[in-house]
Amino acid sequence: MKKRFIMTGVGGFLVGVVAMMLTAFSAAPKLMIVEDESLFNFEDTVALIEATATQNNWKVPTVHMIHDAVSPYGYEVGRVAVLELCQPHHAGKILAEDRAKVVTSMMPCRVSVYETSDNRVIVSRMNTGLMAQAFGGTVASVMAEATQENEVILKSVLK
Repeated sequence: MKKRFIMTGVGGFLVGVVAMMLTAFSAAPKLMIVEDESLFNFEDTVALIEATATQNNWKVPTVHMIHDAVSPYGYEVGRVAVLELCQPHHAGKILAEDRAKVVTSMMPCRVSVYETSDNRVIVSRMNTGLMAQAFGGTVASVMAEATQENEVILKSVLK
């Protein structure tokens, strides 16, 4: 009887762990990426993000027009722009610490603007505020601040 009770408990625990892992795995994409619809068309959305970033002392080193890169290979896709947003003071704090440089693969901050097949314009970005919590130290504080500033920039175009 005691052995059966223990086996039932272990089995229940394992089923719970598997269920939790499946739930976390299915929820991860929605937690890691934030998407919002723009109030404006594609061109205006890209231009307004660039202008607002500049007004807020951020730099926009590059805007990648991804659709232009794939169309010569026969892919007809909707327009997609990836804007690189950089705030030199935040970048400087990250780059000053060897331990913090682990996040340089996510620098500069990237925002995607794309058209959907039903003609909506979507603004997409990583949920860096959530990710920041996992790092601690300089990375957490800088990423949290940068996330807040990015959201202020994007607020100008979001529904």
